[in-house]
Amino acid sequence: MLNSRNLLLAFSLLFAFSGAIAQTAQEQYITKWKDEAVKQMQIYKIPASITLAQGALESGNGVSELAKKSNNHFGIKCHKDWTGGRTYYDDDEKGECFRVYEDARDSYVDHSKFLLRNRYSGLFELDIDDYKGWAKGLSKCGYATNPKYPELLITIIERHELWRLDAGGDLALGNAEEKEDDKDKLHTSRTLHSVSTTENGIQFIYADAGDTFESLSEDFDMMEWQFRKYNEVGKDHQFKKGEIVYLQPKKKTGIEDWHTVRKGDSVWSISQKYGIKMKAIAKKNNIKVGSHLRTGMKLSLRWNLTDDGKLPWYAGLLGGK
Repeated sequence: MLNSRNLLLAFSLLFAFSGAIAQTAQEQYITKWKDEAVKQMQIYKIPASITLAQGALESGNGVSELAKKSNNHFGIKCHKDWTGGRTYYDDDEKGECFRVYEDARDSYVDHSKFLLRNRYSGLFELDIDDYKGWAKGLSKCGYATNPKYPELLITIIERHELWRLDAGGDLALGNAEEKEDDKDKLHTSRTLHSVSTTENGIQFIYADAGDTFESLSEDFDMMEWQFRKYNEVGKDHQFKKGEIVYLQPKKKTGIEDWHTVRKGDSVWSISQKYGIKMKAIAKKNNIKVGSHLRTGMKLSLRWNLTDDGKLPWYAGLLGGK
């Protein structure tokens, strides 16, 4: 019989886990910040869909180091007129200065005011519901150096129907019917170089023929080391067409309970399939990252197995089988 302390732990884990899988990381970000984006639209006449998509993209759905440590959700650099807090990161150049805010909402306000500069004045001649025009205009005005920036924003807006906010409507994130249709799909899209999000909230693309660390870093305005780190590969790795390439760090746990090893599987290939770090998979299953996997063996993707390979006591309370 479980004591009260174990019961409290179990129900705390149940609450946290159920909340985590109810929405993807991007949906969680949108839910949290959509009201602020609408508020900024009402004050500054910037489409809420654009603000929200930029915030999600630039901040990695609120989990980038710049967003977490400096409350900077839009990647706005210091520039000469900035008198607030500062932090430094390697971006287009090494050691570039980025703005630091006391509260993330200040970042949203500053983003709106930043777009009031003369270089962006032409955007305000567009209709408030012309999110495609705004996305393309931001790129033309030099907001970001990534040539695919408009496409990335439009993808986020259309995936979550953020354009509804521009028309004064609300969102229906996590539609039950859509989730039922997609329940057997780990990824949401197989369109090459179109950014998609895994069910456990990691942005990724499918590699195209000829992709390299250099070409991808240019396409997505990222550093080459980020692709190596996020995908746990070395400098000599060569991308194959259709290969999953993560644009954000993988997680420590997955949505699926188990993976049954197939011929040719490795800890790395399973890690890439489910978006789980290799060390996390190894730890959960009491194996080493470089272990040879026996065809037919089952690997836990959610739970740290006991020394004798069984589920922990609380797994059953959380739906583990």
